[in-house]
Amino acid sequence: MAQNTVLLHLDEVNSTNAFLHSYKGLQGKRMTVAVADFQTAGRGQGKNHWESEKGKNLTFSIMCHPNKLPAARQYVMLEAGALAVRDALKALTDDDNFTIKWPNDIYWKDFKVSGTLSECSVAGEGIKTCILGIGVNVNQQLFISDAPNPVSVILITGRETERELLLKDIIERMGHYLDIIDNGDYAAIDDAYKQNLYRSHGFFPYEDSTGCFEAEIADIMPNGHLLLHRRDGKISEYAFKEVMFRVTP
Repeated sequence: MAQNTVLLHLDEVNSTNAFLHSYKGLQGKRMTVAVADFQTAGRGQGKNHWESEKGKNLTFSIMCHPNKLPAARQYVMLEAGALAVRDALKALTDDDNFTIKWPNDIYWKDFKVSGTLSECSVAGEGIKTCILGIGVNVNQQLFISDAPNPVSVILITGRETERELLLKDIIERMGHYLDIIDNGDYAAIDDAYKQNLYRSHGFFPYEDSTGCFEAEIADIMPNGHLLLHRRDGKISEYAFKEVMFRVTP
């Protein structure tokens, strides 16, 4: 019987997402996970790069084959990945300050601890394969890039974390959310995602191509677009990278 999950350990690779895209070996029936001690070209959204000290953090990708997931609902896979990481970090630290910053980051208070990149391939009208690239700052204490607000689990808790145990928990939680997706209950994933959003209540500063403004999150659309309700009553819809969260003055 095929294994539900196959876990591949890599010492160094350009990126775990790229590795899984070209991987032809043994795959898990539900998930194939590639975890690397170091990525030479770890990616974030767009052209961003993920800073990670070798052997200190979690850099891994999960390849899934969701069951009959419509292409129009592929954003639910990114939601599931973000929820799996957020839930595992909350359980590890017993800290309620972990939230999901739209679309793909995990925040602790106002600091970024993790990011998720989703790459789905379409066959017909459905999703054939989805690869979630995930980075979690675990035991790194010094960040040297120009990233504005990184934090790690060790800086939050004051103690080292066993990376393998945290990885195992994230994978198990991802399996749980994949079950929900395979059952077609996308609304349950959407609701959990929205309930755990960063700045989910109240007006906060944002910036788009027209300038700065204050708004509150009105909704997340099934395609992943963000709806913001401005103080003047206007509702604005944004795709990824079309709006920035600003630091509260």
